[in-house]
Amino acid sequence: MLHVDDLTVTVPGRTLVDGVSFTLPAARTLALVGASGSGKTTTALALLGEHPPGARVTGRITVAGRPITAEQPPPPGTVGFIPQHPATALNPVLRVGTVLRQIAARHGTAVPEALRRARLPGDRDFLRRFPHQLSGGQQQRLVLAHALLAGPSVIVADEPTTGQDAVTRAEVAAELSGLGIAVVLLSHDLELVRELADQVVVLKDGRVVESGPTVLDAPRTEYAKALVTARPRAPEPRAQPVALLEIEDLRAGVLREVSLDVTRGERLAVVGRSGSGKTTLARCVAGLRPWSSGVVRLAGRPLPRRRDRTDLARVQYVFQNALASFDPYRAVVDQVTRTAVRLRSQPVTTAREEAVEVLTRLGLGHDTVRRRPHALSGGELQRAALARALLARPDVLICDEITSGLDPVTQAEVLDLLTALDVTLMVISHDLPLAARIADRVAVLHDGRLIDHGPAAQILRRPAGRVLLPAPDG
Repeated sequence: MLHVDDLTVTVPGRTLVDGVSFTLPAARTLALVGASGSGKTTTALALLGEHPPGARVTGRITVAGRPITAEQPPPPGTVGFIPQHPATALNPVLRVGTVLRQIAARHGTAVPEALRRARLPGDRDFLRRFPHQLSGGQQQRLVLAHALLAGPSVIVADEPTTGQDAVTRAEVAAELSGLGIAVVLLSHDLELVRELADQVVVLKDGRVVESGPTVLDAPRTEYAKALVTARPRAPEPRAQPVALLEIEDLRAGVLREVSLDVTRGERLAVVGRSGSGKTTLARCVAGLRPWSSGVVRLAGRPLPRRRDRTDLARVQYVFQNALASFDPYRAVVDQVTRTAVRLRSQPVTTAREEAVEVLTRLGLGHDTVRRRPHALSGGELQRAALARALLARPDVLICDEITSGLDPVTQAEVLDLLTALDVTLMVISHDLPLAARIADRVAVLHDGRLIDHGPAAQILRRPAGRVLLPAPDG
């Protein structure tokens, strides 16, 4: 069904993919795994006949016996693509139903069946919504419905469960496993890979270092072993907590009278299904959206809905979609530098030195950060976004699914860094094992209400945690 033979992609000054080969039969799943920047996305996009600007491409790709090149891409619908950030693939000015009907008309397929397979409602209210009115999980499943309507021979799924709660993740995994067509899966979620993949290809610096059906269970190379065994360290208990952040009877959008305290130096994980109000709560705390009633206090002082630079610096927000949070036309290091200039009134030279130091500590070299955002991998951009927030020297750092697109090794490194910071941390996550490892306390939201909160070791095994979100292993 799908054959990749000696694929090599080079751009001036570096090789992105170096001699990658693999074969994927019909109705099977192949997973590409590796650290951010290993060549997974470049390889996957080549299956669609897409390459970076100015790239030189050699090797051979065939899908269902048809050669695929930049000059001869696959016919529409042959290869479906599910991006990591679904919002980038959805038209913000067209209603959900309009786009679905347009795709169905083009391919002669049925909208209700695609919605059913993607586990989305087919009622009039849903079809009349715009993409921004959907939760992140619904947006991801809508993109899957678009791909299914085209009747593809192969689906390329780039981190299809990134940022989704455990229940929705399980639904997407079940859907992908039952498609009956070939799937190329790009994922840092090794449990998802174990569940779905018939074959695993491990990439490092654009090369295949190991492949086979048992790579994750019996890795042979040191690099594959590091990917499989990487784990963030569990948090150490804290003593004598002091209240820092207080949320009292907060109402905003879906939120309904949420009250919650976060102590100084604490790491709080806010969990819940897509649409439960996690991100709305976090944005209110950061001053990124107004609330209709209630109070948010920092160190005993009510925070205004419209904040000055000092208040903005004290509560910083790291977005899930790092690419969308950067100016596409400016170098990453310049944008990180601007945080210290704008929010702390630092001289540009001093701010830039500090920015380079923090970026280097997060594993981003000088040459990398001088590039524009589109030239960095998803993992590199998320680390740059973290560095940008840290340059404000915040009291509270809010991370919205910050590790959802990172490979296990990089994820562990970032989590270890976060746990070592002298900052109060609020983590928005669907990843319960992550929450269990990094958080001192966990708050569970459901339908805009806080239904449970307490110590992480206990809360994830209480009834609310078990019903809404399957308890983590261990």
